Amino acid sequence: MKINTTPKLTLFHCLNSFEETASLFDGCQMKTVKMACSSMTKDIHLLKAFEAGADAVLVLVCPEKGCRYAQGSIRARKRVDYVKSILDDIGMDGRRLNIFNTAAKDSGSIRDIIQNTILDLETIGPNPALTRCN
Repeated sequence: MKINTTPKLTLFHCLNSFEETASLFDGCQMKTVKMACSSMTKDIHLLKAFEAGADAVLVLVCPEKGCRYAQGSIRARKRVDYVKSILDDIGMDGRRLNIFNTAAKDSGSIRDIIQNTILDLETIGPNPALTRCN
């Protein structure tokens, strides 16, 4: 299913895993949520992003061995995996939520992640929770 509107993405990120640059967001509407550490990623916040209209949610975390708070990115990954299973259970498709280990200065990889997410949404389609309400 092809999306006829600009995809809406929400990006949660550790301050050390992402450096915001407007050009990274070409082709989508992006809401960013900065966190001191990715361990602050909570299940409810991920689900609320979908409720607020996100077609996809990305979580950018430090490399697992590079987290200054020891296990922040590992904790975030466990929470993302849990929410992905919830999305699958309720028919929203867990592929809408993804977590990536990134470095703040690696804007090329981050751009690729965002663009690949936009391409994936062409197959997955828009947020079904919103299309059911319309």
